[in-house]
Amino acid sequence: MSTSRLGIGLAAVGRPAYITGHRSADLGDGRTPEQLEARTHALLDAAYTSGIRYVDVARSYGRAEEFAAHWLDERGLSDVEVGSKWGYRYVGDWDMAATVHEVKDHSLAAFREQWPATRALLGQHLGRYLVHSATLDTGVLADAALHRELAALRERGVRVGISTSGPRQADAVRAALDVMVDGEPLFTAFQVTWNLLEPSAGRALAEAADRGAQVVVKESVANGRLAPGGSDGTAGVDLVAALAAAQGLSPDQLAVAAALAQPWAWRVLSGAATPAQLASHVAAADVALDPGLLEAAMAAAEDSSAYWAARSARPWT
Repeated sequence: MSTSRLGIGLAAVGRPAYITGHRSADLGDGRTPEQLEARTHALLDAAYTSGIRYVDVARSYGRAEEFAAHWLDERGLSDVEVGSKWGYRYVGDWDMAATVHEVKDHSLAAFREQWPATRALLGQHLGRYLVHSATLDTGVLADAALHRELAALRERGVRVGISTSGPRQADAVRAALDVMVDGEPLFTAFQVTWNLLEPSAGRALAEAADRGAQVVVKESVANGRLAPGGSDGTAGVDLVAALAAAQGLSPDQLAVAAALAQPWAWRVLSGAATPAQLASHVAAADVALDPGLLEAAMAAAEDSSAYWAARSARPWT
C-alpha cells in the first residue's frame, strides 16, 4: 500500500468542538483560531511529507477551508487536491458550549451562497465539491434546478458529488448515481462513512466505483471508537482491539488498513488531530492484511441503525 491513497480531513481541527473522542487530551485548551490554524498547518506539513496529496474540508468545519488555503499559499504547493463540501453552516461561533454547532441547508440559495466563498479561498486547488451529508429526505437529490447549477461546476472541471451519513447511506449513493444532466452522470464523487463497525454501504460503493465514480472513505476509525484507548465496552470495538493486538497493530491501524483494503476506495481519510495519530495512520498504509484477518475483523460490524443512533448521541467536546 502507499500513502498516496490516504487523505487528511480537517473536521477535527478546523473548529474548537467536534464529536471525536479524547479531544481534551489531543487539543487541551489550545483552541483559539490561531492555535488551531498552527496545529492544522503542522498536520498538513506532516501529511505532505508522508506523501499525502488530498485534503478534505467543508464550509461547516469552522475555518478549515481558510486554514488549508493559507497553508497552500504559504507553501506554494501546486500538487495538492482539496475537496470541500457545502450544505451545512458552522454556527457555533467558536463557543465550546454552543447548543448548536452546525445547521443543514441543501437549498439552491445555500449553494449559491457557499460556492463562491469556497472558490475564492481554494481556487485551482479545488478538485471536487460535494453536497454535505446528502440524504433522500432533504430533496437535494431530486432538485433539478440545483443539479443544473452543479453541472456548471462539472463543466469547469470540478468533480461534483455527495457525502453521506446515516443508516441509509447506500440508498443515497444509488440515488445519486442515477442523477443525469445533459446525458452525463452528475455525481461522480462520494465521501461515505465505512469502517469495521459500520460497513453497510460497501456494496453500493463498489457499484459506484464500477460506474466510474471516486469513493473517499471517512470515519474509518469511527470517530475515535477504534483509536487506541477508544474502547467503549462494545463487542465490536473489543474484537478489533484484540485482533489488532495479536498482529502487533493498534486498533486504528487495523481499521485504516481494512478501509484501504477495499478495492473501491480511491482515498481513505485520516481524521488525525495530532502528529502521532497521523503517523499511526500513515504506518497503516504499509500493512497488507491477510484475507482471513480482514474477514475476522469484519465480524465487528454493528447494526447500522444502532451505530448511527450512538454517533448522533456523541457530545461535541
